[in-house]
Amino acid sequence: MFPKPKPELIPNTYAYESEPMVKATGFREYDARWLFGKEINLMGIQALGMGLGTLIGEMGQKQEIVTAHDFRSYSASIKYALVSGLLASGCKVHDIGLAVTPMAYFAQFELDVPCVAMVTASHNDNGWTGVKMGANRPLTFGPDEMNRLKEIVLNADFKLKPAGSYHFVENFPARYIADLTKRPKLKRKLKVVVACGNGTAGAFSPQVMEAIGCEVIRLDTELDHTFPKYNPNPEDMEMLHAIRDAVLEHKADVGLGFDGDGDRCGVVDNTGEEIFADKVGVMLARDMSAIHKNAQFVVDVKSTGLFVTDPVLQKQGAHTTYWKTGHSYMKRRTHELKALAGFEKSGHFFFNAPIGRGYDDGLVSAIAICDMLDHAAGKTMADLKDALPKTWSSPTMSPHCSDETKYGIVTQVVKHFEDLKAKDAKVAGQPIRDLVTVNGVRVTCEDGSWGLVRASSNKPELVVVVESPVSEQRMRDMFEAMDSVLRTHPEVGEYNQKI
Repeated sequence: MFPKPKPELIPNTYAYESEPMVKATGFREYDARWLFGKEINLMGIQALGMGLGTLIGEMGQKQEIVTAHDFRSYSASIKYALVSGLLASGCKVHDIGLAVTPMAYFAQFELDVPCVAMVTASHNDNGWTGVKMGANRPLTFGPDEMNRLKEIVLNADFKLKPAGSYHFVENFPARYIADLTKRPKLKRKLKVVVACGNGTAGAFSPQVMEAIGCEVIRLDTELDHTFPKYNPNPEDMEMLHAIRDAVLEHKADVGLGFDGDGDRCGVVDNTGEEIFADKVGVMLARDMSAIHKNAQFVVDVKSTGLFVTDPVLQKQGAHTTYWKTGHSYMKRRTHELKALAGFEKSGHFFFNAPIGRGYDDGLVSAIAICDMLDHAAGKTMADLKDALPKTWSSPTMSPHCSDETKYGIVTQVVKHFEDLKAKDAKVAGQPIRDLVTVNGVRVTCEDGSWGLVRASSNKPELVVVVESPVSEQRMRDMFEAMDSVLRTHPEVGEYNQKI
């Protein structure tokens, strides 16, 4: 028997050390995230491992799993608590040690193991922990699996078996690096800033980029789980500005910033200007669709409208589908449609064969960017960016909103704009051309300017993105229109960043 997890326990008490604590809101749409110590304890992580092993067996999958952990002060202890639960449920565990998330995904293929449990809080601030899970490579769990896992764990409905075993895989990073670099070197000599925010990617990214032929300028690649400079998140302006300064100082061809668990890559061009990931996706789609005719792409609802309107993509026969934001949703849709690639505005890119194996890997993205520059002899990163039709885009902006209330707020916001459209009312001074409600609400005005509000899938936040093909002022108008609706809800707090 194992105790049923409690939603809340007081630290530094007998109960906290003797009972599992698991807050229900930690089970997100496609992975799990908690504030360690406040929302989950080590016994709660152990319960999660038991639940995951039970679910894998329930799904009819072989109970064999890869596990790894990111570089935070507490991640190793969390992984071992998770492993103890997986062992109790009868799983054969292959532990590859300290790793970026895509290294764990690669291990599923390299070790021929069906399942994965990567202990990571990704780009979240210190204090957070979590697990990215899957039982059918290259896919990760979606809402159905996460809801069932939540039921099993919170009800302590475990099916425990004595057959578990543990295997540590020595020197696994060398196999991952070799797989990424067994390719011709770049013809063009590129000087590249590699920025890691002192996160896990710093242990692997520089040598991969050097091995493909880049001259690497290292920026905050030393491992330091206190993240002394900035949080390793290439969507945060602080990290992007640090990359900008390094690019300009060293006259680099491009700056590449990797997030905390290495599955995303942010880009700064040779002039020091950041290029948001959806625009990078358009640039890569142009490059790839010139080589692969009638290429199909999947992009998330936060992404630029250029995927549909760009004349180069149209001429090259590229076709793009918009889909739900979230690495698991995007990965699954890219896989289902057998698309050449999927691009998410957050920087999760999914490359199918011949470029990748379908999962998100920041280093595969970085190599694809270098290949694009290699194909564009004589052109800079800024040249390729400036060749795109001009739009004015915001970064991803996230006002605080509790996990308990955020989905209800978004439902009300969706209804607000649906009612406006039904009345032929205007938004930001213009009629609504269309609404996309597959994931929150994306409001597009008559001139093509649009704004999005959705609930974050992994943090107590909302997500706001705006873009205009007309002017910076129209972009700001759209932000005011979206924000004015959010300000009618007192539960919505301050933004992490604003335009």
